[in-house]
Amino acid sequence: MRILHISAECYPAAKAGGLGDVVGALPKYQKDAAVVIPKYHTKWIQSQSFEEVFRGHVRIHQGSVSFTIQKLLSVTLGFDLYVVDIPTKYDRPGVYLDINGYGFGDEIERSLSFQQAVLQWVQKFDQKPAVLHCHDHHTGLVPFLINHCPEFESLKNTPTVFTIHNGEYHGAFSWQKLFLLPYFKSEARGILDWKNTINPLAAAIKCAWKVTTVSPNYMKELTQSANGLEWLLRGEYSKSQGILNGIDNQVWDPKKDPLLSVHLKKSIPKFKEANKKILQDRFDIAKGLPIFTFIGRLAREKGADLLPEMINHFLANGRKAAFIILGTGNKNLMNRLERMKHHYRPYVDVALEYNEGLAHQLYAGSDFILMPSRVEPCGLNQLYAMRYGSVPIVRKIGGLADTVPDIGGEDGYGFNFTHFSKEDAALALFRAADFHNDQKSFKALQKKIMSLDFSWEKSAETYENLYSEIIR
Repeated sequence: MRILHISAECYPAAKAGGLGDVVGALPKYQKDAAVVIPKYHTKWIQSQSFEEVFRGHVRIHQGSVSFTIQKLLSVTLGFDLYVVDIPTKYDRPGVYLDINGYGFGDEIERSLSFQQAVLQWVQKFDQKPAVLHCHDHHTGLVPFLINHCPEFESLKNTPTVFTIHNGEYHGAFSWQKLFLLPYFKSEARGILDWKNTINPLAAAIKCAWKVTTVSPNYMKELTQSANGLEWLLRGEYSKSQGILNGIDNQVWDPKKDPLLSVHLKKSIPKFKEANKKILQDRFDIAKGLPIFTFIGRLAREKGADLLPEMINHFLANGRKAAFIILGTGNKNLMNRLERMKHHYRPYVDVALEYNEGLAHQLYAGSDFILMPSRVEPCGLNQLYAMRYGSVPIVRKIGGLADTVPDIGGEDGYGFNFTHFSKEDAALALFRAADFHNDQKSFKALQKKIMSLDFSWEKSAETYENLYSEIIR
């Protein structure tokens, strides 16, 4: 393999968010790329067949953890997928959370055993990968271990790329857990340290040959707000680059998507209308109104707590529209949305669950997608939405600013708001609803956004140029 992606997620094997989508798509568009992830007991992984290609063990404190590297036998993904089977560490159905929604208490041991297992395997290759591409803090210690652990010295000259998918999470842990790490050169201790903790994200930024983020604007934002890593990112800016994520057009294809009830044939208006009717039958919402939809985690970073306020403000001003919310997360917010469903019937309905099939149907049947995010490194929902003819209404941050120019500007095709407030967000709703009233212009806008190309080809080419630079 030429490029090895090391990640905690990869769709469809294991996905908790956008990281899984990216790692499950980008390798398809790269030459000789492979992915390695932990072997979770997800339904998808459990349904597949693997062959063992390597066996070993790693030291964790005074104990030893055995592992095997296994290769997926199926070739349908478009790239080679390897899993690291570590009994007692990853043989659980959840990626990060148990069945009750709580994080695993041994997350540090899990992460350290996975990263060391991958490096033990790679250093036995007759021909090393040209690049090790690490994703988020779960793999953040890989560049450090290569540079400063004698055990992995044979990989020292292997170029590393580290991609920050979400700078909010550092994976930091106490120095009291130092005994869990493999032996490293004492002079490298300071590289691990950030604010008196062992910080994998900071260590990766320091040690990786190149650092990337998932959109150009998010790269700039991290130098101003990165949960305490701002000046480090400013100091390493010369080796950093924002590369916009793409989407997999083979998965997100309105003409063939198996999760859609009605596929696109020739007429976009007929495609949208047929899928909208399915939503009207599925949800308790009034007909003849524009449909505004939120899809995603009901979490602070997604700005989900602003949804009740902006919807209240919109409807309290005498406006009429249908709002559908699909997602799960904060229990208090879920309860509040459930109450809104009854209070505002038939203008608000909710599906408080994770449902991939319903998400696809909502992209196809909605008029607008709401993304009032506090933090959005790239955002994929707005790209999926546009692929299916739903107009995004977004807060102007991160990758949302890069991908959704406001319709009020030159060549704009979405609706932006800047301040995280119900007034600013509701104003964007007012503008969108008014625009929807002009059906001729709105249908032209739908046609326009469905013609935009956000596929991985361009981004993959940018990564290829980055790899070529560091390989040289």
